Amino acid sequence: MDVRSLAREERADFADFLETLSPEQWDAPTLCAGWNVRDVVAHVVSYDELGGRQLAQRLVRAGLSLKRSNEIGLAEYRVRAPEDLIGVMRRNPQPGRTLGAFGGMVGFLDGLIHQQDIRRPLSLARTIPAVRLRRALELSLRAPPIGVPRRLTGLRAVATDVDWTAGKGIEVRGPAEALLLALAGRRAAADDLSGPGLDVLISRTTVV
Repeated sequence: MDVRSLAREERADFADFLETLSPEQWDAPTLCAGWNVRDVVAHVVSYDELGGRQLAQRLVRAGLSLKRSNEIGLAEYRVRAPEDLIGVMRRNPQPGRTLGAFGGMVGFLDGLIHQQDIRRPLSLARTIPAVRLRRALELSLRAPPIGVPRRLTGLRAVATDVDWTAGKGIEVRGPAEALLLALAGRRAAADDLSGPGLDVLISRTTVV
């Protein structure tokens, strides 16, 4: 299955999940430091309604800084009601110009990882299709902003529930979802991993 199709499926599942949350859960903390659920969702959809000219204008305002551009988008969207944010997601089932970059890779990884950022602190586990997990792990190696290659240096990551390994060095192993999140910097996911390389990986995580 192509990555754009995986991105559409992941986004549809994300919207379905968000519709089950209570008002209190929308205010709950996530794995993204300082962000509650509403903030994470606002970030995920903050590029969906931008046309080419609007995107260019935001980047100019941000001084061509992606970090600053994300901050601008978050500020604009975090004030919206949950139903409005879900509506943006529903109206844009295929990630747009920015998240649709690199064949849909950016939107796919963004949606999958951020949904887990929300689910884990709420103790709302999900069964992610193996094909999505395996593809996400593969693609994460080619997504510099996530930082996986740097965290994987000197390590060999082994998924225990899908057919995937990467890297050379001391081993860290565990479920694919936990591996993906830990390699993406989420320290909380390391509790589900094991192996002699685990302490090294933990030392390279940046998100609680």
